[in-house]
Amino acid sequence: MSELSLSPLSGYKSFPGPLLAVVMDGVGIGPADESNGVHMAYTPVLDELLKEKLATRLRAHGKAVGLPTDSDMGNSEVGHNALGAGRIFAQGAKLVNEALHSGAVFQGESWKEVRERTDNGGTLHFIGMVSDGNVHSHVDQLNRMLEQCRDEGIAEVRVHGLLDGRDVAPKSGLEYFGPLEKKLSILSEDGRDYCMASGGGRMVVTMDRYGADWRIVEKGWQAHVLGVGRGFSSACEAIQTYYDEDSEMTDQYMDSFVIERAGKPVGTIEDGDAVILFNFRGDRAIELSRAFDEQDFDEFDRVRRPDVFFAGMMQYDGDAMIPTHYLVEPPAIDRTLGEYLCAAGVTSYAISETQKFGHVTYFWNGNKSGYIDEQLEKYVEVESDRVTFDLRPWMKASEITDKVIEAILSRKYKFIRLNFANGDMVGHTGVPVSVRIAVETVDLMLRRLLPVLKKEKGVAVITADHGNADCMWIEKQGERTPMVAHTRNPVPFIVKDYSGENVFTLRPIEEAGLANVAATLLNLLGFMAPSDYEPSLLQLK
Repeated sequence: MSELSLSPLSGYKSFPGPLLAVVMDGVGIGPADESNGVHMAYTPVLDELLKEKLATRLRAHGKAVGLPTDSDMGNSEVGHNALGAGRIFAQGAKLVNEALHSGAVFQGESWKEVRERTDNGGTLHFIGMVSDGNVHSHVDQLNRMLEQCRDEGIAEVRVHGLLDGRDVAPKSGLEYFGPLEKKLSILSEDGRDYCMASGGGRMVVTMDRYGADWRIVEKGWQAHVLGVGRGFSSACEAIQTYYDEDSEMTDQYMDSFVIERAGKPVGTIEDGDAVILFNFRGDRAIELSRAFDEQDFDEFDRVRRPDVFFAGMMQYDGDAMIPTHYLVEPPAIDRTLGEYLCAAGVTSYAISETQKFGHVTYFWNGNKSGYIDEQLEKYVEVESDRVTFDLRPWMKASEITDKVIEAILSRKYKFIRLNFANGDMVGHTGVPVSVRIAVETVDLMLRRLLPVLKKEKGVAVITADHGNADCMWIEKQGERTPMVAHTRNPVPFIVKDYSGENVFTLRPIEEAGLANVAATLLNLLGFMAPSDYEPSLLQLK
C-alpha cells in the first residue's frame, strides 16, 4: 500500500458538486462590542451560517499552530500550514528559539562561513524587523546573536532595523530601537564597533512579498547596501524626527533612514562582508534574499552587488532554495492534504489575490512551491492592487468570486479552496470604516458563492486562519489606540452541506484547532484521515 493511499469512509455517499473551502483571512470571533469590526459589520450571510448545526470555533494561535506559547498570536503562514498539513509542526519562532538555545545555530556551516568573513576583516550585517511581535522576528533572537558576536570576538557589526507597527503597537518603534541602540553601545567595548546602520518601516522598506511592489525592496537595498537615504546620527533620532514631522506617522509606513558619521553612512555593505537576514517568516524575506543571491537579477537596478556571504535565519522557500544559505532548518512538513488528494486522483483548484496567493498554495502545501500534480491541480493568482488597502477595502474579492463561480460551474474540480484577504490586509490598516467594509465585502461574496454551490449540490467549509478584523482598537483610560495586529481570538468553522447525501455531526473535541480541518475535509470527500492527522471535527452518522 502506498504511503499516500487513503481508505474510503464507511457508509459515505458521494455528492455531485465540489467541496468549497473558504478562508476568510483575519476574520476572528471577538467580543460583541464596538471594537470588533466583524461584529459591527453588516454580515447577514455569516450570521445565519454561524447558527448552523455544523458550526463551531477553532483555535488559531499559540501552541495550536506550533508556536512557542499560547501568548503568541497566529498568522497566515502557520495557519495555512496547519490547514493543509493536518498536524501541528514547530514553527518559526519556536524553531529558532530551540536552535539558539541549543547553540545549533552557531555550530552550522553558515555561521562558520560568517566567521570566516569576519575573521578576514569583513563586517557582519544583521537585517530584519526589530520588535517582539514574534510573527516575522523577535528582538530577543537578534540580541542573542549580538551577544554571540561579542563572545566570539567579531570586531564590527551593523544592524539594519525595520520598524514593525503592525504586529505590535503602531507607534512603538522607540520602545525597541532605544534599548537596541543602548545594547549596541555597551557591546562596543574592547575595540569592537557595533551600531545601527539603516532602517525604515516594514511596509515601505524592504519587506515586500509575492512580488507585489519591488520598489519597496529597492528602497531597502538603497538604504542597507548603498547607504542612500535621509541621514541621521541615530535610529532613535530618525524615528522621533519622522514622528515630529507627521503626527499621523506610524511605524510600518516610516520612510527609510541611514545612520551617518561625519556625513558618511556607517554601514554600507561591501565586498567581503557577511549578511544575516534575521526574520524567520518567509513571505516578506524572499525578495531581499533573491536580490542578494541571484547573479542574473532584473527586478530593479541594484547599482552594485557586493561579494558577500548571505544567509537567512531560515530557508524561506525550500523548493526554490531561497536563500541558498540559512541558519535554522525549516519544519519538514510531509504528507500534506494536497499530496493525499493528488494521490487519490482528486482534482483541485486554489485561488487568491497576490497578497495571499502563496498561502493557499505554498504554505498550504507544506512550504513547497509549485504544483504537486499539474494534471490534477489549477492554481490562480489575481493580481492585488498597489494601494493602501483602507482606500480599497473590497480588494480583489469580486474578481476571485467570479473565477470561483466559473470553476464551480465547470464541474472540473472536486475540491476548491480560496482565500479572501480583506479581513487581514484591511485589518492591518486600523481604519474602522474600512475594516467594516472589508468584512461586509466577504459576506457579500459568500452571498454570491453559496447559491451557485447549492445549485450544484456541493458542500461549503468556511473558516479563517487567524483573527484581525475582530479587534480594531484597544481602549485605555478613555483613549482608543488602533489595533493593527492579529488577535488571539478563535475563528469560525462552518460546514454547509447542500447535497443532502450524508449526515454529519460535530465531534466533541477539546480545544480543536486549525490542524483538525484537513481530516475534516478528507471525511467530507469520502476518505478516512491518516492516523497521525489531528482528528476530524465531524463524524458520519
